Amino acid sequence: MEYLSHSEAETESIGEALGKRLHPGTVLAYRGDLGMGKTAFTRGLARGLGCTGRVTSPTFTIVNEYEGQIPLFHFDMYRLPDSDALFDIGWEDYLGRDGVCAVEWSERVGDALPEDTVWVSIARHPESDDWRIITVEGVNVF
Repeated sequence: MEYLSHSEAETESIGEALGKRLHPGTVLAYRGDLGMGKTAFTRGLARGLGCTGRVTSPTFTIVNEYEGQIPLFHFDMYRLPDSDALFDIGWEDYLGRDGVCAVEWSERVGDALPEDTVWVSIARHPESDDWRIITVEGVNVF
């Protein structure tokens, strides 16, 4: 399903709506260039899962954990060379912790993702640098 966001707040709202529909054990794989709004989407996702606290990009920490009704584990694979490095940081343990795993730069670790992964692509709209096209494959947001 494809959604159009005109602002960061709308991107967060779409993420929040998705978060309300997810169940423990879900893996989200993000695709999108730098600055497309993946962290904004994740802020909304965290709210939808009932997580509190400030959501930030895990670029330098590799994974940020947020407690809530359903925990959120937010990964950034940008600095990892391949899926072997993902397993080295305990990927299988995270999958078994009854939370939602959101993975930025998922194309670097595609072979480690489960078959039922939900794919989220965020791209710039061709008519405006401020608008985003958000495509979600694997579950309906609304």
